[in-house]
Amino acid sequence: MIDISFDTYKQLTLRRADETVTYDDVIRDLLELPRAGTTTSTQPAKKGWTYKNVTFPHGTELRAAYKGAIHNARIDDGEWVQGNETMNSPSEAAHAVTGTSVNGWTFWEARLPGESDWTLIKWMRR
Repeated sequence: MIDISFDTYKQLTLRRADETVTYDDVIRDLLELPRAGTTTSTQPAKKGWTYKNVTFPHGTELRAAYKGAIHNARIDDGEWVQGNETMNSPSEAAHAVTGTSVNGWTFWEARLPGESDWTLIKWMRR
């Protein structure tokens, strides 16, 4: 048994693709450990998501503040996943939040796996 905050529990819950994915599976994925009952050799490497020559590694977290709320997305095995939807671009993902045309490169921040700092994704275009 591990004590965690409610915010941590919510984030772990959001990362569960469906009810078959356990919290242990989510934590193992974040730590890049094989899931229980598997070996590393049978688990293929998860892909990053590339858009306009910028690659966001698998496990990248994305967030944006809009109208007082924080909106989250993540890179999951080669896809930008926002809620239960797959997005094709940062701007499409921003439009899904705002309902209007928005430059996604200036709207979203990213935290790369293993990093603690967030940065606007426009700085990753260099």
